[in-house]
Amino acid sequence: MSMLETQGSSPPTSSQGSLWILVALLALIFLIFIWNKRYFFNLDCYCRHCTCCISKEYSGGKKKGKLQARNNTKGGGTTHEKPGHIGINICGENTRTFALEEVKFATKDFGIRIGVGATSYVYLAVFGDGRLGAVKRVMVDRGGSRKMFLHEASVLMRISHPNLVGLMGICFERGEQLLLLEYVPNKSLFDRMHTHRGQSSGILSWSKRLNIALDIAHALDYLHSHADPPIIHRDVKSSNILLTETDHAKLGDFGFCKLGNNGHVQGRSPVKGSYGYTDTNYLRTGQVCYKLDIYSFGVLLLELITGLKALIGSATLAEWTEKPRKNETLGVYYGMLDPKLNGDANADQLQTLMEIANMCLLENSESRPTMSQIINRLVYCMEPQLQPELPV
Repeated sequence: MSMLETQGSSPPTSSQGSLWILVALLALIFLIFIWNKRYFFNLDCYCRHCTCCISKEYSGGKKKGKLQARNNTKGGGTTHEKPGHIGINICGENTRTFALEEVKFATKDFGIRIGVGATSYVYLAVFGDGRLGAVKRVMVDRGGSRKMFLHEASVLMRISHPNLVGLMGICFERGEQLLLLEYVPNKSLFDRMHTHRGQSSGILSWSKRLNIALDIAHALDYLHSHADPPIIHRDVKSSNILLTETDHAKLGDFGFCKLGNNGHVQGRSPVKGSYGYTDTNYLRTGQVCYKLDIYSFGVLLLELITGLKALIGSATLAEWTEKPRKNETLGVYYGMLDPKLNGDANADQLQTLMEIANMCLLENSESRPTMSQIINRLVYCMEPQLQPELPV
């Protein structure tokens, strides 16, 4: 009996120990597999719910007036990409939905702030594949409502143009409202023109200013004439224009944008925008139409020409320059030119830009040109003029 007890309590052999370790490892791998499967199932459900929520809240559950996308991608359906995110195809646009932990890791827990908006902060993000992004964190305590966030996200998901800041993805989790945007390296046009740090990187030449004007004209023409329904930006200004490494321009910040029917929004609307750039008719009436973006573009042209800010003391740039810009004398126009350019501006181009600005700032909004008409004039004045052949 004692011999049996001694045998039953003998320690396991090394082969038995290895077997138990192998069984434990297999069990652990199985548990990890089950956990990952549940995680990605839940994340997929979350992504679908978030997309559905944005679409329904934005359109009010109605098909009428819903944004129609331009199909720029091939194929369709939901695309599963790397672990940690789901690619969602919305009306033909592939939009990535990020998990909050992924965003926090990419931004170092929102540690590098690169911009501040009226209702948001913007942070630099570095993703696992090395790409840079800009995370717009819409803050409720700064007036960034859920409705505003969903509205901007829904618009960004359905537009695409080289001169608009692109959407990389969204995160709508645990109270956070995050738009993950294309990173544009050279900060804003406002920074470049009106801050010491921006000017230290070099003065914007006359030709670059012309290119910036043309880039923003193309962006607005796309919003007014090619988006469906048309989009009225309502906050065109130099701080919402970002510059690429080659100083080309991209228009951003769609927080105040409105959708129109043939460029018009029915009824009055609470006035949004930035004083100095805002259409005087809109300030009086609250009526929204795409011509208010035309007015803002006119102010932007004056800013590019003069190097002055949109507000000079209590006066707007449009008011401050009204008398000289309506003089229609080239010598006066050169007197208004940004001193940092040292007079280095083509005379015909300067006159054309001033004429366009004056047309954009007309009191009667119906008399203002369309963006396509503005583009035609800009392109024509920027084309090399054919020189007459010398007689033989």
